[in-house]
Amino acid sequence: MDCRTGSLNLPNLLTLGRIACIPLLVSFLFFDGRGSSFGAALIFSLAAITDWLDGYLARKWQVVTVLGKFLDPLADKLIVMAALIMLIPLGRVPAWAVFVILAREIIITGLRSIAATEGIVIAASNLGKYKTILQMVAIIGLLLHYDYYWFFGMRYEWLHVSMHRIGLVYFYLALALTLWSGIDYLVKFFRVINR
Repeated sequence: MDCRTGSLNLPNLLTLGRIACIPLLVSFLFFDGRGSSFGAALIFSLAAITDWLDGYLARKWQVVTVLGKFLDPLADKLIVMAALIMLIPLGRVPAWAVFVILAREIIITGLRSIAATEGIVIAASNLGKYKTILQMVAIIGLLLHYDYYWFFGMRYEWLHVSMHRIGLVYFYLALALTLWSGIDYLVKFFRVINR
């Protein structure tokens, strides 16, 4: 079977693999500790790489399918939401901010569905793509969480890095871009619907 043809082509299989990573990611986050945090960050990082790779391969091989168009954004949302929700009880992200991100995703998905039933396609903007990149970088930092000393484990204070702080900086940047891209999408939606 050619990995470039049919609904179960390699890009779609990579996307399904990303969805399959979610239970493993969640299971690591049931435990708080350096090892489980590192394992969760590794799984999430691999999933983020497949997010880029499946899109790249689908475009290169020209195997963009209806299934892929559905699964790819779904996989992104599921793994991001799973990670963020699991980080709440660990005290690594504020619940209100996760709610805002989740609400934005539900609203935009709903509006896309309404537009699709009217035969209208509202293209994803670059803001949405940048939002996803910032969210993924933020989540990797928040998953790593602990303080690290990057010179072969030697504890020089000037080499000290707090991954939690770095993750939070990117998280709040991603939150701002989440709101901005959501408002941008709402404006586009109502402009197109009112025509």
